[in-house]
Amino acid sequence: MAGERAVELVRELHRAAGGSLPPFRAEGLRQALEEMRALYERNQADVSEAKSGRTDLIFLIRFRHCCLLRNQRCVLAYLYDRLLRIRALRWEYGSVLPSTIQFHMAAEEVEWFNRYKKSLATYMRSVGGEEGLDLTQDIKPPKSLYIEVRCLRDYGEFEIDDGTTILLKKNSQHFLPRWKCEQLIRQGVLEHILS
Repeated sequence: MAGERAVELVRELHRAAGGSLPPFRAEGLRQALEEMRALYERNQADVSEAKSGRTDLIFLIRFRHCCLLRNQRCVLAYLYDRLLRIRALRWEYGSVLPSTIQFHMAAEEVEWFNRYKKSLATYMRSVGGEEGLDLTQDIKPPKSLYIEVRCLRDYGEFEIDDGTTILLKKNSQHFLPRWKCEQLIRQGVLEHILS
């Protein structure tokens, strides 16, 4: 049936659990675009015949045109939804994505992510005075200013605002300011200990 390849791209995104990013389906996208090109070429041939007096082709031309528009909407929905998910990953993981997620991205998506990351960094530097304002720190309002964390891997020295240096070694526990360790929690260096 016409349009199944494009609809399958959208279905795959819909099946992806919790807004995760499934692998980019370049082959499925190529097949959908090839189908669109074939529909367009058949329509062009039939339009020239319809102009010469074959009015029985008009309904077939309209049907193909509707299929073209449907495929176009599905392909654009697939690409746009992936960009929204990648943008959300920037806020969730920070400026460095895990390699498992980058593996699922196309080269153009990686390039878009890097441009978005630079644009966001430029904006954050432009607001909030000379140091800038990190908008990615408190995504959810904190219940307390300090939290207890456990270090999941060796990280090295970590300095907090008052100049105190803390050595983050694997399995060590610390009571730190939430805003200083949120980024490390997202990167998988620290784990929030819930009591």
